[in-house]
Amino acid sequence: MHIDKPMTKVISLSDAAYSKLKAAKRTGESFSDVTLRVLKQKPLSDFSGVWNISDEEATRIKEKLRRERKEFKLREVRI
Repeated sequence: MHIDKPMTKVISLSDAAYSKLKAAKRTGESFSDVTLRVLKQKPLSDFSGVWNISDEEATRIKEKLRRERKEFKLREVRI
């Protein structure tokens, strides 16, 4: 149960959004709990393989990144 802060906010949800949120709710979970669980940031590894691109496009992207890195110049910051 989520008891971080006793502050509440009123939000509007469509019936479809409410139904999905309610369906995702586990026993003993508040709507705050389910919202935080569902919306928590995913690690980058979760996105591995998501792009469906050709080998040619992947090579083009890698080459562009190599060129950009070579051209990148660090700047000095004085505090």
